[in-house]
Amino acid sequence: MYAQTIVPQALDGLEKLCAGGSFNEFYATFSYIDFPAGTTFAIELSDSSGSFTTTVTPTTTLQVTDITSTQQTIKFAVPVTLIGSDVYSLRVKSSTGTVSSRFRNSLGNTSFGAYYKEFEASYFINDKNSSAAICSGGSLTLSIVSETLSPANFPNLKYKWFKDGAIISGQTGKSLVVNAPGEYYSQVDYGVCTEPNISSNRVTVVSSSSGSAVTISSSLGNPFCSNGTGTVLTATSGNSFKWYKDGNEISGATNRSYTTNDSGVYKVDVDFGGCIATGSINLSTNGFDASIDIAENTTIAEGETISVSITTDATSPTYQWYLNESPIEGAESSSYLVAVRGNYKVVISQASGCIATKEFNFRVTGPSGPSTVIPNIIKLSGLNPYWNIPNEYKNTNTKVMIISSNGDMVLDVVDYQGDWPQTSIDFKNVNPVYYYVIQGDAGEKKGSITVIK
Repeated sequence: MYAQTIVPQALDGLEKLCAGGSFNEFYATFSYIDFPAGTTFAIELSDSSGSFTTTVTPTTTLQVTDITSTQQTIKFAVPVTLIGSDVYSLRVKSSTGTVSSRFRNSLGNTSFGAYYKEFEASYFINDKNSSAAICSGGSLTLSIVSETLSPANFPNLKYKWFKDGAIISGQTGKSLVVNAPGEYYSQVDYGVCTEPNISSNRVTVVSSSSGSAVTISSSLGNPFCSNGTGTVLTATSGNSFKWYKDGNEISGATNRSYTTNDSGVYKVDVDFGGCIATGSINLSTNGFDASIDIAENTTIAEGETISVSITTDATSPTYQWYLNESPIEGAESSSYLVAVRGNYKVVISQASGCIATKEFNFRVTGPSGPSTVIPNIIKLSGLNPYWNIPNEYKNTNTKVMIISSNGDMVLDVVDYQGDWPQTSIDFKNVNPVYYYVIQGDAGEKKGSITVIK
């Protein structure tokens, strides 16, 4: 008797797994002994740190070739979601649960690079311009151009940036702040699978003395207190301007001033006429803190009520509670007694000092109706102003449809939660009538629903 054994052969000529949209086929050969007929095998990748202990990365089997009765070659593809690393390992796993030792590549190593290249093309930086100027004491931001064919559309990518052919240490983002003359470009970083042609245009940056360093002022100070219209950010005077927030260009923001209510890191490129400089401000807002003592989803029993309270450090706060987007008349204190189910919202406002608002949303559901009765009347002004149905019809295998008397489908869902209607009902001169159809494991039910105020 022999123990089930899988012996991987060296990956002949394969030093790394460099996959992408243009290529994703690899081969692994192994021998095996003492396996029952019908046993299948699959190729597995380790996690990105080279470990099989916690996470195993499956591959896709493309073709299986039996070389002998105890030897097999599997053609496989790596996942398109593969997170690149230079220290992946590869092994075989059988359908009986037996795993092999790690494959060795053509260099004799059990660790090797594996990447799926999401983006495989050249691209542009610096608005596709091949030259730029920086001012004495200033800087310039070189950014990857966002367009249809651009690595900027793939947020997981990292980059290498180069100045005069030498890599710039520590720069891996999609933009680079330049403060010295030279030739700059970027390259998508795929580790050992990096290709020179997956890179940007070259930009020659020269120095000019016609400009100066850029500063940005905030009309309401920093931190600022919103007055409803926002604070006005104003840059040093220049010929043209381009604004950014948190590294992303703000569409249409090309004036000297930019108005905002949002905190963040704002930058502006100022063209002084052949010379561009960049200024920045880390803008923050003054406001207040608040909390609510109810979960986002809460259930109350028939006839039960629950008190919901707001705690806040706002100065002279005001409150407004809403049910299904409509203000609740008289509900203007820091607490509210919930008695009916629905979608709730409370807005807290600080009207003195720093003007600011916060809001919390929560949903309250209730018990189902009688276990065997489907209601045919809804009274919107009651404690339960929704069409409820027994629990046996509330599941992912049951479809609920509601049709108006005009034949319009007003609801078509599975796993109905007893929360229709959520929009206003047009009563006109009569109480509207709707028709329901319930289809599921409990059979099909049909009937009418009359809505009254």
